Amino acid sequence: MSSLDLSSFGIETPKIIRNAPVSRLYMEAIRHEPSTSLSAQGALIAYSGEKTGRSPQDKRITIESSSKDQIWWGEINIPIDEHTFEINRERAKDYLNTRDKLYVVDAFAGWDPSERIKVRVICTRPYHALFMRIMLIIPTAQELAEFGDPDFTIFNAGQFPANRLTEGMTSKTSIDVCFEKKEMVILGTEYAGEMKKGVFTLMHYLMPLKGHLSMHCSATADPKTNSSVILFGLSGTGKTTLSADPNRQLIGDDEHVWTDTGVFNIEGGCYAKAIDLTEENEPDIYRALHYGAVLENVIHDEEYIVDFHDTSLTQNTRGAYPIEFIKNAQLPCLADHPTDIIFLTCDAFGILPPVSKLNEAQAMYHFVSGYTAKVAGTEMGVSEPQATFSACFGAPFLVMHPLRYAELLAQKMQQHKVNVWLVNTGWSGGGHGVGSRIKLAYSRAIIDAIYCGKLVKSKTQTDHLFGFEIVTECPGVPSDVMVPRQTWSDQNDYDREARRLAELFAENFKKYDQQDSDSLAKGGPVIA
Repeated sequence: MSSLDLSSFGIETPKIIRNAPVSRLYMEAIRHEPSTSLSAQGALIAYSGEKTGRSPQDKRITIESSSKDQIWWGEINIPIDEHTFEINRERAKDYLNTRDKLYVVDAFAGWDPSERIKVRVICTRPYHALFMRIMLIIPTAQELAEFGDPDFTIFNAGQFPANRLTEGMTSKTSIDVCFEKKEMVILGTEYAGEMKKGVFTLMHYLMPLKGHLSMHCSATADPKTNSSVILFGLSGTGKTTLSADPNRQLIGDDEHVWTDTGVFNIEGGCYAKAIDLTEENEPDIYRALHYGAVLENVIHDEEYIVDFHDTSLTQNTRGAYPIEFIKNAQLPCLADHPTDIIFLTCDAFGILPPVSKLNEAQAMYHFVSGYTAKVAGTEMGVSEPQATFSACFGAPFLVMHPLRYAELLAQKMQQHKVNVWLVNTGWSGGGHGVGSRIKLAYSRAIIDAIYCGKLVKSKTQTDHLFGFEIVTECPGVPSDVMVPRQTWSDQNDYDREARRLAELFAENFKKYDQQDSDSLAKGGPVIA
């Protein structure tokens, strides 16, 4: 720890605890927050209050001259004016100044020294400080002494509500970002993930301006060649599970940047979903949740043994842990250019093949589409499979138009001759309720074959509706499951459902009928 004067930030609180060690933050959390405790494995158990997830409808981007023409304004990036940002910023500072002490974390976002940014987090809860100590990259003593002014500052006054009467506010929660000031203000929510995604939002803005592709994905590296593979995928597609491979080095599980020199992780830690977590199915994550980690919004018994199946508080239970808690993590978390890109989807309709190869246009189309399907019974009101599309496999965090990121992807694919694969971890032989889910062992075999380059030489056949090349043989996967139409008992039913899915893709893509997206649409299904 070191002393810090925040008066230039308008913070006059007498006591500032800067970059406290884990032991101090544990002690402070347990001493001052009665609900906070230690799990049987030694992780800090903390609760985020009323908000147990992100509040995307309450996130605002400030309209200002330096960035307004770069932003994809709409439902994701909702604007507020500079005056409103200043009001919320002042409200946050007023609250912070009422506290006896504040916790400050000064750390880096980005493992590439030439691209990293200096982040300062000012918060009132030790659990929040520990969380960001995990999720950012902690500087050495010398780096901290030379830290200087931050590039991005988060004012976390989440225990204090926004004023509903302030122009542009729709609730007592407000998460505001100003790119010109490089600041973020949090009011009315104590969910720690808002800070993590605030940093990602900034990187999603800054990196494309430099010609770098910021990505919501996991990444692994070959321990011999240091070449990387990128895995995109929405929740439930198996991204975390399939990127945990004992034969690969883990670069990171969630946020990365692809630059002119390779791929680097933005974060210093992982923030994994803990629902139904078991040591058998996710041994690396389960074993990482020990002393130094944070368990968020989980339920435990009198012996402080966590019940990961208990969702009475929320289904969004989480565990945050430093990436070095994973035994095969690659430190520092960067690697050479990728040889392959994998788009993971859980197709609950049973239409997409276990693996197919995409050309450049198809890769851009599926990247912008970001398809998966919600399965019946997993969410309230979902009685049958529902198609879900999330641009660039991370729409809530995009700052610029999706086509901007797709163009960067295409440029880098061309430059580095990258193979792109669409891998379905969903259903085969029919949709959910009729067919069966593709075995995890088969999905792992497919990913392994991609890693070692075997699929490039495999036989394929063209899907005449979607246009991609269906891989028809893969070591470790029975050939009779590789072509989905052949797995259905009634192939006419398959044709009808395939057309319906293709129409859902086409309907979703209509929102991108702008900015020269016609050429991109050529990568989509051809509906006669």
